[in-house]
Amino acid sequence: MKGNVYLALAAMALTIYLVRLLPFLFLRKPIKNVFFRSFLYYVPYVTLAVMTFPAILTATAHPVAGAAALATGLVIAWVRGDLFATAIGCCLAVFITGLFI
Repeated sequence: MKGNVYLALAAMALTIYLVRLLPFLFLRKPIKNVFFRSFLYYVPYVTLAVMTFPAILTATAHPVAGAAALATGLVIAWVRGDLFATAIGCCLAVFITGLFI
């Protein structure tokens, strides 16, 4: 189990590093296209979200608890934007959901 977590973290780090590095290697001139610039800006965030989303739902014994943590995390992050409060809220959501399942 721990090996999977480290492998996932390494894959995420490598992906983000490559996404940031490849434009520097292949593009010599500044990018003037607004669409392409905004696309490159959001690619790392989307990549992390795509890699993290399945792990959130499968991290617990019950997918319902993972879904509750995801919903709670989205709401708290949207309202407060604080990483610590979001993490605590997600943990509490999984704990409370686990009590009822």
